[in-house]
Amino acid sequence: MNDAPQIGTRIVVRSLVGGTGPTGGPAMTDTVGRVLSIDAEAYVVERRDGTVHRVAVTDVVTWKQVPERPLRRRRAADVDTTTLTQITSRGWPPLQSEMLGDWELRAAGGFTGRANSVAAVGSPGMESTDAIAAVEAWYLARSAPPMAQVIVGSGAERDFLDAGWGPGNGLRAGALVQVADLALTYAIDPEVEVRTELNEQWLALYGRADEDMSAARAVISGPTTVGFAQLGDPIEAIARVVVTGEWAGIAAVEVLPHRREAGLATRLVSTCLAWAVERGADKAYLQTMRENTAALALYEPFGFVDHHDYRYLQSPSAHPQAAGRC
Repeated sequence: MNDAPQIGTRIVVRSLVGGTGPTGGPAMTDTVGRVLSIDAEAYVVERRDGTVHRVAVTDVVTWKQVPERPLRRRRAADVDTTTLTQITSRGWPPLQSEMLGDWELRAAGGFTGRANSVAAVGSPGMESTDAIAAVEAWYLARSAPPMAQVIVGSGAERDFLDAGWGPGNGLRAGALVQVADLALTYAIDPEVEVRTELNEQWLALYGRADEDMSAARAVISGPTTVGFAQLGDPIEAIARVVVTGEWAGIAAVEVLPHRREAGLATRLVSTCLAWAVERGADKAYLQTMRENTAALALYEPFGFVDHHDYRYLQSPSAHPQAAGRC
């Protein structure tokens, strides 16, 4: 093709998939999403759920731009736990990832539980006893403590418990996942700066990158569309926002102790959500502790509601020093 879409635009691209279609012509498929990159070989497109698809240039039949903000097809509260867990994992990507059916094996040098546990949602594609054994072997082969992130009340939770897994020493219990449908009218604070590059000041205030700095940097800045919000000079408050497909993730909202109760966190979250809406998000998620009443009070005015709880379980063979943050 002589022309190509611009990076960041939403398109539908029709491409050949091989074989014969129902009318006797070549079989084709449509891929809808935001263009992440284009080179001589492929269009790289991010779909609504954050999955990334490569469409070979030689297979492209045609493409056209579609509206930047299509009508919402599904409300945030209606998404199933398997899909939402996969979305949140894309927003906090591990350094190593391997699929076992629907389960995702994740490792990142011990930096946070989310990036160093198997996301045991959906089906592993085999008997649970075999799947759990495969999980344990995968982590032990990497000299990492076998750990599972399971939805509270799920079949996977029962299977791991029946296999002898349980809360580990010093292991954080888990978290509450909340979701919200996004509006178009969030207040953008002119004093909040959202950068796309991670800087030392932001990381210092985050204060949770003490396990492995290189792993922390890679996980925190890993997604294609991620923003690091900061307020004050020197920085007094920070937040992280990530956009994968139509979903935004809010995390790492931190305010210096002497500046709490001053509304800085609200200003950060509002600006982060506006930033995400500008980049195509119409739904958002966050992960926090049920007992963190201050965080829950912060997010409630933005429409966040409970979706599900998850917890971490550890193999009996796990090293006692496991990743301890959500």
